[in-house]
Amino acid sequence: MSVMVKESPISEKDMIAEAEKALADISRIRDGVGRVIFGQESVVERTLVALLAGGHALLVGVPGLAKTKLVETLGIVLGLDSRRIQFTPDLMPSDILGSEVMEQDETGKRSFRFISGPIFAQLLMADEINRASPRTQSALLQAMQEYHVTIAGARYDLPAPFHVLATQNPLEQEGTYPLPEAQLDRFLMQVDILYPEIEAERRILLETTGIEDAKAQNVLQPVRLKEIQTLIRRMPVPESVVEAILTLVRSARPGQGNAETDKNVAWGPGPRASQALMLCTRARALYDGRLAPSVDDVRALAEPVLQHRMALTFAARAEGTSVRDVVAKLVKGI
Repeated sequence: MSVMVKESPISEKDMIAEAEKALADISRIRDGVGRVIFGQESVVERTLVALLAGGHALLVGVPGLAKTKLVETLGIVLGLDSRRIQFTPDLMPSDILGSEVMEQDETGKRSFRFISGPIFAQLLMADEINRASPRTQSALLQAMQEYHVTIAGARYDLPAPFHVLATQNPLEQEGTYPLPEAQLDRFLMQVDILYPEIEAERRILLETTGIEDAKAQNVLQPVRLKEIQTLIRRMPVPESVVEAILTLVRSARPGQGNAETDKNVAWGPGPRASQALMLCTRARALYDGRLAPSVDDVRALAEPVLQHRMALTFAARAEGTSVRDVVAKLVKGI
């Protein structure tokens, strides 16, 4: 038994044909990114899955691991109108959203005109997002969930598609602020970037210290990306996957009968985590060339989807328990 999204019907034959076209496009995207980003296959996969699912991603890692380079490359490869905001402690919300300015015409009549900020882009790179104050970080809340912003009581719609790829240094780094929980929940996934393998780092040394660096090339248009995102939302989901998502997310919440969770978790993921898993498992299946997700997709995506939506108790942190440890134990339960 499978569950279908409420969407205009599409025949199995058309679904297969659309999926084959999408697979060819995804293959070109992977090749385009691979020319510039060496190694880090898991990072590239998870970031692309977030974009294909129509969401936002938070890239976390120490400086120098090509987080910014990855976002710039994706913008070029996907043909998205990209803007970059360098987050600093003195950044203000108006520097992101825009503001109204008063103008006076030749007759002396005064009026306000809205000057849009860099958020009006299809791909917004929020570089080092945790270096800005929580007040400034919160300027993204409405945009990331509702895809419009409100300035002086007027609504301004954002371009479609609209994605935020934010980079963040670990909280142990000096001069950083933790992101508000409400904003973390709006990121479809948190993608942790680790140091590259030795062969990947060898290739980095050889190919990025010469006269010319590899340049990213555009292989897709935003309209086509929207079509692939629509196809993913139409993919059937087996009942076993739906049950696995519900079991996993609900077991991560205190008070749901899981003794390990009650002991270690202060607060757990909400329904937005279930929605994120539902979309991401579809996107990962298509990324791997399959027409329907499996429980293995749920297991693979549990950590990046759940880890930033949970907080541990003081006792758990004192014992050295991490969110990843808790999620890993929960995954074994499905």
